[in-house]
Amino acid sequence: MYLKNIEIKNFRLLKDVSLTLQKDSTVIVGRNNSGKTSLTEIFRRFFTNKNSSFILEDFSLASIDKFKDALQAIIDEKDESIVRNLLPSIDLILTVDYADNKDDYGALSEFVIDLNENTTEAKIKISYQLKKDGKLDTLFSGITNKNKNELIKLLKERIPQTYTTIVTAIDPNDPENTTEVEMSKLKCCIGVDFINAQRGLDDVTQSEKDVLGKVLTNIFRSASTPTAPAEMQKKSKELEAVVNNLQEKVDTEVKEKVDALLPALGIFGYPGLSDPNLSAETTLDVKTILESNTTIRYQQDNGISFPETYNGLGSRNLIYMLFKLFEFFRAYQSNPIEIQIHIIFIEEPEAHLHPQMQEVFIRKLNEIAEEFSKKMNKGKKWPIQFIVSSHSTHIANEAEFESIRYFFTKKNPTLETIIKDLNAEFVAVERKDDREFIHKYLTLTKCDLYFADKAMLIEGPTERILMPTFIKKIDNEISFKKLSSQYISVVEIGGAYAYHFYKFLDFLELKTLIITDLDSTELEGHHAAVPVNKGTYTSNIGLKEWFKKNSDDNINLQEIRKKKNEDKVQGYRRITFQIPEEGKTACGRSFEDAFMIANASLFDLKNADGDTLEDEAFEKAKEKKNCKANFAVELSMNEAPWIIPFYIKEGLMWLAEGNIEQPKSEEELKNE
Repeated sequence: MYLKNIEIKNFRLLKDVSLTLQKDSTVIVGRNNSGKTSLTEIFRRFFTNKNSSFILEDFSLASIDKFKDALQAIIDEKDESIVRNLLPSIDLILTVDYADNKDDYGALSEFVIDLNENTTEAKIKISYQLKKDGKLDTLFSGITNKNKNELIKLLKERIPQTYTTIVTAIDPNDPENTTEVEMSKLKCCIGVDFINAQRGLDDVTQSEKDVLGKVLTNIFRSASTPTAPAEMQKKSKELEAVVNNLQEKVDTEVKEKVDALLPALGIFGYPGLSDPNLSAETTLDVKTILESNTTIRYQQDNGISFPETYNGLGSRNLIYMLFKLFEFFRAYQSNPIEIQIHIIFIEEPEAHLHPQMQEVFIRKLNEIAEEFSKKMNKGKKWPIQFIVSSHSTHIANEAEFESIRYFFTKKNPTLETIIKDLNAEFVAVERKDDREFIHKYLTLTKCDLYFADKAMLIEGPTERILMPTFIKKIDNEISFKKLSSQYISVVEIGGAYAYHFYKFLDFLELKTLIITDLDSTELEGHHAAVPVNKGTYTSNIGLKEWFKKNSDDNINLQEIRKKKNEDKVQGYRRITFQIPEEGKTACGRSFEDAFMIANASLFDLKNADGDTLEDEAFEKAKEKKNCKANFAVELSMNEAPWIIPFYIKEGLMWLAEGNIEQPKSEEELKNE
């Protein structure tokens, strides 16, 4: 049994999203403010707060207008049922797959309401909605017009008073067949815990007991419950026995000494005060001792132990997460009702961890759960599912490709979160090569495409070394948002492999500039390089894949050179390759000779233009072939004025502009 799918409606940026989960771990990635924290927060509101509490600002921006529509319906004296249907609610819809537990639903039985024996899914809706007992009048009382400011002000006050949480079981085969269920029943079936970001481990003013020591206290509490496993209860009782022995000494020797410190009331000489005798009673409670006086220390070989604050933040963070997982596991074991699904949200586990440790953590996460089950639960599986949200390229790229869920925002017409599932997108057989290449490449290079605002795919080290200088020059020419102030991921990939990224970039909806070379050859295939004026074909697979229409197309060099700017844009991607400089006809084959043609005087090229200039630049570029990085470094250090090759300048200007419009769907194109 596992949580298969999550749907969220009208919560902050999560206007209407659907998220499929893996059976073990799902990794959430995306730029800042893309809705990752909101996913965690809606579960926290519904599952940890005794009374789920939301405010008007928690509703998505698009749903605010629904309150206005409901008010208008009241003014128009519409039926109450119509008005209620217009009002927005914050919904969390969970789909549980119980195919593996078909003969034993356990606590899930409350939510299995269909009669179809072949159905192995249960649907549960948790909704923060208007109360049923006449609260409609209270919500809109005294509001006589649709003045938005007045309406919002009153809604802020009234929503917490008039809204409540309702849990409903839904027949997956018939949405009209529903049954209301108590929230407590859901919590008996699904448990939710959190390991939050910003855990306070780096706060030196914070007492140790508030971090690792406090986790130890919670573990003891679980161990001492009547429903805890026998071995846990045994250790708990042994600990209590030690404290009880201490209590006997406290009740005799300590009591006698403390009583001697108390004043005799008779010295006041006031009637009635001399009658009672004061006596001290000191009670030792094992929970209080652990919580207030227990710290975690690190033992050294020479007998010295250091407090937890003396260890590095990365080690403390890792130990803390391990302690929390163990605490959640022990709480699961001690629960009087065995939950069927246990969801644990882990936010930004990368805090303070070096890159290699981040990779180890995400790889070992499921192994930790298996070890707990094997060694401490008699082999019975802990029904755990992890949801990890991260900004770490190391975690994102080390995670299994199918476990990645990509969050990003777009206007539609208000800003909202879109969730994309890599597993669903790249599962097709025809995407296998792309999928395998991209996953291997991301794992090896740790590139940050998941978190970037825009991206560039470049040929090699020359462009990479010079790109900061290019960007600086472009920024000096433009009046709109500077490239240097945008988060641009630069991926060094080469023309032979860039095409593997085309569909992936479309999937990410990431505005990307692909800078590549014409790579002119005299004959078809991978033959010797020649200047552009002598070439008839290209050896650049990326260019061929970009412009071909059918699988057997073999586009020649002249066709490529005739392409217009609109042909160089596909969806969120633009490709740029060598073209003549403004006012010239000579064209470079690669970056080096294109740069020389653009800056002919800098390289003592005698001919001003034409085929001869191409040939000269081509021959000089061959000299730089084996030392391209040196060529780039020399240029970046050269104080003499030089210009960016026109094809790169043209591409960077396109990239610097605002985000492009959403590409039209195939259906929209068909209808045009």
